Amino acid sequence: MSYASSTVVTDAPLESSASAVSWGPIIAGTLAATAISLIFILVGSGLGLTMVSPWSGESASLTTLGATAAVSLIVVQWVSAALGGYLTGRLRAKWVGVHTYEVFFRDTAHGFLAWALATVVVAGLLGSTLSSVLGAGTQAAASAVGAAGTAGAAATASAADNRSDFSPVYFTDALLRPSNPAAAPANQSNEAVSAEVSRVLVNGIVDGKLSADDQTYLQQVVASRTGLSEADAKARIDAVLTRINEAKTAAQKAADDARKTASAIALFGALSLFVGAFIASVAAAIGGRQRDEDEERMALLQR
Repeated sequence: MSYASSTVVTDAPLESSASAVSWGPIIAGTLAATAISLIFILVGSGLGLTMVSPWSGESASLTTLGATAAVSLIVVQWVSAALGGYLTGRLRAKWVGVHTYEVFFRDTAHGFLAWALATVVVAGLLGSTLSSVLGAGTQAAASAVGAAGTAGAAATASAADNRSDFSPVYFTDALLRPSNPAAAPANQSNEAVSAEVSRVLVNGIVDGKLSADDQTYLQQVVASRTGLSEADAKARIDAVLTRINEAKTAAQKAADDARKTASAIALFGALSLFVGAFIASVAAAIGGRQRDEDEERMALLQR
C-alpha cells in the first residue's frame, strides 16, 4: 500500500499590507486635545489679565505672574494630552493577529502622534490668532503696570548705553564751555542749557561718575541758574545723581527679573511638553486596552 505524498504550498504573505498607523483616531484625539488646550488657554489668559492692573500697587508681582503662567502651561498640557491620548487609543479599531506587546507599542505610538500633531496645531494657532487677540490686551495692561519712573529709567539707561549718539556733542560742549557760566551770553536759552546739562549727565551715567571738570562746571551752571551757592548746588547735583543711579539700578533689576521669569517659563514649558508626551502615550495604551477588553467581553456574551 503506497501513499502519495502531497505538498501544500501556501502563499500567505509574511507582512500585512495594511498600515499600522490609524490616522482616524489620531486626528480625532488631536482635535479633542486642541479644543481643550484652546479653552484652557483662554481661561488662563482671562485669569492672568485679572492679576494685572494699571493702578500702582494693585498688580501681582512678576514672580507670581511667572509661577501662574508655568502652572497654567502644565495643567493645559497634561489635561489635553491625557484626553487626546485616551480618545486616540479608545477609538482605534482592534488589531487582529498582532502580539500583545506590539499592540501596546502601537497604542503608545498613536498617543504620541496625536500629542505631537496637537502641539503643532496649538503652536500655530498661538502664533497667529490668539497672540494677536490676547497679546494686545496683555501688552496694554502690562505697559501700564509699574511706575512710569521705571520705564523712564530703562529708557535713560538704554540711551546712555548708546554713547555714540552723545559723545561728539558732549566733547563739543566741553570745548565751548565758558570759563564763567554766570557770564554766559544772555540770549542762551534755557533749552540749550538743559540739553547741555543732560548730555553731561548722560556721559556721567555711562562712565559711572562725573569727572572733576564736569562736576565743577555743573556746580557753576546750577548756581548761576538757580541762585544757589556752589555748596548747595553741589548737594543738589549729588542728590540728582543718586536718584539717577537708583533708577538705573531698579531698571536693570526689573530687566533681570523679567529675564529670569521668561527663562523659568520656557524651562517649565519644555518639561510639561515632555511629560505631556508621556501622558498621551500612556493614556492611549489605557484606552486601547479598555477597547480590547470590552470587545472580548462582548464576544464572550454573544456566544
